[in-house]
Amino acid sequence: MAMDRSCRRAGAVLLALAVMSGCAIEAVEIRNRQPAQEIERQSRLPGSTYLGWRVFQDRCARCHGSAGQGSPQAPDLLPIVRTMGPRRFADAVLRRYEWNLPVPKSEPDSAAHQALLDELVQRRGPALVMPPWQGQPRVEAHIIDLYAYLSARSDGALGPGQPAP
Repeated sequence: MAMDRSCRRAGAVLLALAVMSGCAIEAVEIRNRQPAQEIERQSRLPGSTYLGWRVFQDRCARCHGSAGQGSPQAPDLLPIVRTMGPRRFADAVLRRYEWNLPVPKSEPDSAAHQALLDELVQRRGPALVMPPWQGQPRVEAHIIDLYAYLSARSDGALGPGQPAP
C-alpha cells in the first residue's frame, strides 16, 4: 500500500512536470514568434501594391508603359525608383518635374546646366509634359501605394501585370 501511494505520487509528479514543461515550451514558442512577426511586418513596404498598380494604370501607364518600363513618350521608372525612398518619391511625383532629366554634375550657374536649359527652352530635347499631381486627390491619397507598386517592380519582387489584391 505504501508502495502504491509512492507510485501514484511519483506518477502525479511526473504528470505535473510533463504538463508544466509542455506549457513552458508552448509559452516560449509563442513568445519567440512575436519578434519574428514584428520584424517581418516592419520589413514590408508601407502601402498596397495592388492599389498602387490601379493608380499607375489610371494615371501613369499611358506614358510610362503598363509596367513602368518606359515608352517613347516617357522614361523607364524602374531604375529611377530603385534609388529613391518613399519621401523622395512623393516629393518628385507631387512637386518636382525635373526628376526624370539628366542631372548635371555641375552647379546651376555652370555652362553644362545652362546648355541643358537652352536645350529645353529651344525644344531640342524631349518635351516635358509631366502633369502636376499635387492637388489630384486620387494620386495624393495613394502616393505610398504608387511607391509600393513601383518599388516592388524595380526590386524584382513584383512582375508585370496585375498584382493580387
